[in-house]
Amino acid sequence: MTSGPLRILVTGWSGQVGTELLKVLPELGDLYLAGFDGAPTPDGIANVRENLHLDLSDPVSIAKVMREVKPHFVVNPAAYTAVDKAETDRTIALQVNGVAPGVLAVEAKALGSPIIHYSTDYVFDGAGCEARDEDAATGPLNYYGETKLVGEKAIIGTGGPYVIFRTSWVVSSHGHNFIKTMLKLGSEREELKVVADQIGAPTSAGFIARATLAALDASRKVGEMPSGVFNLVCAGETSWHGFAEEIFRQAATMGFPLKVKRVLPISTSDWPTPAKRPLNSRLATEKFRRDFGVNPPHWRDELSVILKELQSK
Repeated sequence: MTSGPLRILVTGWSGQVGTELLKVLPELGDLYLAGFDGAPTPDGIANVRENLHLDLSDPVSIAKVMREVKPHFVVNPAAYTAVDKAETDRTIALQVNGVAPGVLAVEAKALGSPIIHYSTDYVFDGAGCEARDEDAATGPLNYYGETKLVGEKAIIGTGGPYVIFRTSWVVSSHGHNFIKTMLKLGSEREELKVVADQIGAPTSAGFIARATLAALDASRKVGEMPSGVFNLVCAGETSWHGFAEEIFRQAATMGFPLKVKRVLPISTSDWPTPAKRPLNSRLATEKFRRDFGVNPPHWRDELSVILKELQSK
């Protein structure tokens, strides 16, 4: 068990999950932020000790930061998330998603520090209709998914303590995501077409951050964090089309300015993209609920929270 304030290194802190992590992690200890984009340290965040430059495409930069901070925990929400662009921008996607997590994990192991990393349902092939558990066979359909799987294997291969959270359809009140895109388009157009044959669970960055806090808190209290891969998604399931309809239903009751009158369902084949998407993004969460004692909230409830946050901005 670690005594005194924890030193927690948080990469990619300006993204959706990173932003939410900064709301909850300060209660556990001192935060050391590490990012490549040079963003200024956010205001109003307690216990931020340093804002360090970190280039995840450069293993030397990673090792330098890790050896300088000597964190008790590493939380790594940083990722190359441009799924379509990854099909051609392969070198940087592999470096950030595949190589960097392994380097972080090697350095963390040398310090005896656990690493929490975030992966994706895209490591699966999306076949069938059943929810995949953590032991299901992987088979990415696109290069982004391939790089995330490389990152998972690199972390596991170090033999150090780790938690890998596989999540899906991440949304929040900040950054670029489906909710904000739909609200923008819904305020401009009367008719939208949205894919209806991809099924998954919209998952809030806020819930992911709370789950991360639970994992770190468990480690602090009992001296050991459950190690392994865990599916981490909100309860329930829907299609992108169903998600869009619920966004507009809730947004309308809250007074958001909307012009949209019709949301037409289309198939994935009607909306071709450079990277192939899985049709089945369902993930089973029994292992997470059992080991961490946390029941995922329903995606509709988390949508309500996000819309209220957007309304207050």
